[in-house]
Amino acid sequence: MKFSKFLLRILGWKTVGGAAPENKCIIIGAPHTSALDFVISWLFYTSVGGFARTLVKKEFFFWPFGSVIRKMGGLPIDRSKGANVIRQTIQLVNENEHIHLALTPEGTRDYTLKWKAGFHIIAKETGIPVYLGYFDWGRKEISIGEKFQISDDAKTDINRMKDFYREKGIKGRHPEKFSTEY
Repeated sequence: MKFSKFLLRILGWKTVGGAAPENKCIIIGAPHTSALDFVISWLFYTSVGGFARTLVKKEFFFWPFGSVIRKMGGLPIDRSKGANVIRQTIQLVNENEHIHLALTPEGTRDYTLKWKAGFHIIAKETGIPVYLGYFDWGRKEISIGEKFQISDDAKTDINRMKDFYREKGIKGRHPEKFSTEY
């Protein structure tokens, strides 16, 4: 915990808030424009006493990095099986007494206008809260953000989320790869 705080400070990052108080939740991580987002967010959540699981494409799980990514909370996923990933994640949430699940709505580090609604389905099916976390490379500020009340309309909720990130002025490591347009 102290080492993670030290590293973040050395790297110039400011942490805002702490770990989510609930036993189960989804923490949105945006903007996701770099593989370093995973490292910075892991350092943050570890530094505030939390442990989050995150879905990572299976291609990253090669020796020697695979075991390190697993220890950091990474869960390998096969993205070619979209709906199956959501079902497996719902099952994972239901089977665990404590799980903080960090997900990126973009589903890619590349520029995209279409954010994925998997987090929304998982939250609705399991009844767990959603936080609008962020890693702002412009201000070097990171947080789990605020609790976000989801509705029955995923598209409207995604647009509300985009508004949140746009209004906050959040910048990705590669700003040209992040869009809050809809």
